Amino acid sequence: MHVSELLRRYASGQIDFNGENLGGANLTGADLIGVDLSEANLSSTIFVFAYLNRASLSRANLMSAKLSGANLSQANLIASKLQDADLHGATLQGADLRSADLTLANLLDANLIDADLRNANLGGANLTGACLRGANLREENRKYTANLRGANLHKADLRGANLTGADLARVDLRGANLSEATLRNADLSGADLSGAILRGTFLTEANLLEANLEGADLWNAKLERADLTEANLNAAGLQGAIMPDVRLTKADLNGANLTTAKLSRADLSRASLQGAILREANLTDAYLARADLMDADLQDASLVRAELSSTNLMGAILKGAVLPDGSVHD
Repeated sequence: MHVSELLRRYASGQIDFNGENLGGANLTGADLIGVDLSEANLSSTIFVFAYLNRASLSRANLMSAKLSGANLSQANLIASKLQDADLHGATLQGADLRSADLTLANLLDANLIDADLRNANLGGANLTGACLRGANLREENRKYTANLRGANLHKADLRGANLTGADLARVDLRGANLSEATLRNADLSGADLSGAILRGTFLTEANLLEANLEGADLWNAKLERADLTEANLNAAGLQGAIMPDVRLTKADLNGANLTTAKLSRADLSRASLQGAILREANLTDAYLARADLMDADLQDASLVRAELSSTNLMGAILKGAVLPDGSVHD
């Protein structure tokens, strides 16, 4: 169909263009609010700054389409093909992107607030600076798991996003804001979260094996039973973090701030905590075999029944700490 014919029919009140072929068409700035282009061929079509609010684009072929600056708020993009599409600065607020294929798509600075991205494939997508506040990427019985492997989420805004069970292995999340986000059971193994904001974030049972959290802000984060084996938490802020039964074997916690952190039954064997601040931390029943706590500040910490027989406490400050046998260090 020719562009002029589409626009003429739309202006006359027709909105159903299901299955039409508009591949390569130029619809820059077009007003197509509420249009139905489900299953249409829109590959390489130019929709720059177009108005596609509440449009139906389910199962449409939008491969390599140009959608920079387009408004797709509340659009239906279920199972759409958006591989290598350019969505730089696009508005996708409240859009339904379930099962959409966004492999290698450019979502730089895109607005994805409250978008539904369950089971979407974002492998290799560029989400640098994108806003995903309140977005839904959760897992439901492993049926609707978002794939973000290799995605670039550098400085992305993910505040309050639901990423339960999401695949974020080795994803670039440097400086991202994940405050109050839900990442229960998420796979963040090898992910780069250096400088990320994770205040109050739910990371219960998350896989953070070998993740880089250097300088990250994890104030009051929930990390129950999370796996942080060999993770880099150098200079991380973990004040008030809830970490019972967490695994921190061989983790780097040098200079980390763990003031009032809850670390009961935590496995800190062979972890390095040189110069770490553990004031008033709860380390009841913690396992610290061969851990390095040189020059650490453990004032008023609870070490009741903690395993310290092979721990390096040279230069550690233990004033007021409750020792494994229940006595208080003077």
